[in-house]
Amino acid sequence: MTLRSAMTRREMALAGIIAPALAALPLSDTRAATAVTIKLGWATADAPQDSFAIAARAFKAALEREAPGAFDVQLYPNRQIGDEKQLVEGLRLGTVDAAVITNAAYAQFESAFQLNDLPFLYESEAKVFQTMDGEVGRQLGDKIEKRGVKVLAYLAGGYRHMLNNKRPVHSPADLTGVKYRVHNAVAVDMYSLLGAGPVPMSWGETTTALQQGAVDGLDLPIGVMDSLKISDSVKFLSLTGHTYSGAALGMSKRRFDRFTEAQRDAVLRAAAAAAAEQRKVNAANEALILDTLRGKGLAINEVADKSEFRSKVRPIYEKFRADIGSDLLAAALGAAK
Repeated sequence: MTLRSAMTRREMALAGIIAPALAALPLSDTRAATAVTIKLGWATADAPQDSFAIAARAFKAALEREAPGAFDVQLYPNRQIGDEKQLVEGLRLGTVDAAVITNAAYAQFESAFQLNDLPFLYESEAKVFQTMDGEVGRQLGDKIEKRGVKVLAYLAGGYRHMLNNKRPVHSPADLTGVKYRVHNAVAVDMYSLLGAGPVPMSWGETTTALQQGAVDGLDLPIGVMDSLKISDSVKFLSLTGHTYSGAALGMSKRRFDRFTEAQRDAVLRAAAAAAAEQRKVNAANEALILDTLRGKGLAINEVADKSEFRSKVRPIYEKFRADIGSDLLAAALGAAK
């Protein structure tokens, strides 16, 4: 028997075993063998009304529509592959494929993103989207791309509102002596100018700090308040709407650049579709979440007049002008009003 005939018989025998086994696999399993995996993480819960979860799931569904069987988007909520800072670092290094991340986390790596943390910048949510979908958003995306992150789409986060265990907030005087957990440098200055005591703290420490009295309050967008079970830790929610909590669906530039042109186009189309859906759903959910929070005992009040707040925090704009970029700040101020 020749080596060639022996190999042929061996190959035929293997084919007789493997082919039926492959045929018996479900279609989804055979597709998964060739699909490009995208691991997508975020820091909050995988809850139906969580704004980050909505974005992640919308992107997964949209990409499956755009390129059936070509991608396998795997979802990792609840900091499973890192908190927000770790997620941005992972995107830059290429160890994380994609993530839904707040504007403040991006700002730790590219100071121009502090633009969106400025208090009372945007007149309305519509103005947020108009600004971020236009030239201002493009410039921010270009800046962070140089640091290794490709912005696929800007997302709705909702306005941040103040929560605390001391008293309802109607005017800056109500913040006097209240210790607020803060998440970035802009927030430190804002609460200081308003008379509160800012305490920089990571999210992972915050719930325990509230329960133990190390801090009295914090601010969050409505879209994540219930999924984070915030009503278990605070008594009062005041709808200050002081800062718009922007977010973006980002991808590792290293990962994105390895895709074919057709794959990149599919990813960008899916991201745009996901952003449109997430913005719509997030807005509709806010009223439902407020009702849920009321039902859980959270006292909620409107803030009728925000003029005094705006006046007190105005110096922040000049302080951060150099970090943001004077031209970019001017463009945003023109687009946001």
